[in-house]
Amino acid sequence: MSGAAIEADVLQHVSGMRRRAFLIILLLALLSILLFFIAIVIGAVPIAPARVLAILLKASGFQGVESRASDANVILNIRLPRVALGFEVGAALAVSGALMQGLFRNPLADPGLIGVSSGAGLAAAAAIVLGGKLAPNVASGFALLPVGAFLGGLIATLLIYAISTRDGRTSMATMLLAGVGVGAFCGALTGLLAYWSNDQQLRDLTFWSLGSLNGANWSKTMMIAPIVLPLAVLTSFLGRSLNALALGEAEAYHLGVRVQLVKSLTIGLVALAVGLSVASAGVISFIGIVAPHAIRLLVGPDNRLLLPLAALLGGALLIGADLLARTLVAPAELPLGVITSAIGAPFFLWLLLTRSRGLL
Repeated sequence: MSGAAIEADVLQHVSGMRRRAFLIILLLALLSILLFFIAIVIGAVPIAPARVLAILLKASGFQGVESRASDANVILNIRLPRVALGFEVGAALAVSGALMQGLFRNPLADPGLIGVSSGAGLAAAAAIVLGGKLAPNVASGFALLPVGAFLGGLIATLLIYAISTRDGRTSMATMLLAGVGVGAFCGALTGLLAYWSNDQQLRDLTFWSLGSLNGANWSKTMMIAPIVLPLAVLTSFLGRSLNALALGEAEAYHLGVRVQLVKSLTIGLVALAVGLSVASAGVISFIGIVAPHAIRLLVGPDNRLLLPLAALLGGALLIGADLLARTLVAPAELPLGVITSAIGAPFFLWLLLTRSRGLL
């Protein structure tokens, strides 16, 4: 085959991949918008879709649109911040999972590997069980639990990073082992706090550890929003760098990638994104594995496409999971982690089986 024919085949393949990626982006965007609207419409208080649309239009500044005040309060102050927070948390967890999988060069990697979830869980347990004694003036307020969870995740991540970094170089193998050790230690301390807790504290600890968007408000939504912009801005840079790292660290270095900077930046962004997510909605599992791997099956391993598409799918998945959590046993509500685990665990097992048989 001549060089011109090979070049034509390559260009045709690239063009086909771009069309496919554009189609997937369009479908995921439409799915997110559809789930967003359905989640706003459905709830304990039934509100017709036309009335919901009228409320949203009036809130957007359209004149002459009438809406009932009570319905507007439910939509704008309860359901809308809940759905927005769900999309933000799902997108942050999915991008974090994709970043960790690219960094470890393993599609089974999870954001919890660097200790964010375990550290945040320990700090949250301490806030629930000991908060009333250590900080009685703020224990009943908004600040103690989410701020404590975020700081706990950040401290655990910094500890693991310090253990795995020597002479300015971070060892991914050492980080993985350190993450397992710190996670086990945090889990033991969390269990000890659960043993010391009373009935109400144990119920709060159990419900929070399974994740929920029940306490969503605009304050929490705005708390996690600032991390979305840096993730979006750095996606292109990290995507190209992670593609080079897939060849190996030495090869990436010779291609001009600042390997240590990429490692530090990726770990820092994951710690920030997952810490804020856990602080806002509790511990939510499997989104960081399911969303990026599902996208990888559709568009391949190119991180320049994988990262933004995983964000869209992760947000849509969490909105859908929260919708199920609110409606399956209405008027009660299931913990969000139960839904994501019920969906994600079978997918994870299928992934392990197919990889062990060499099908992926």
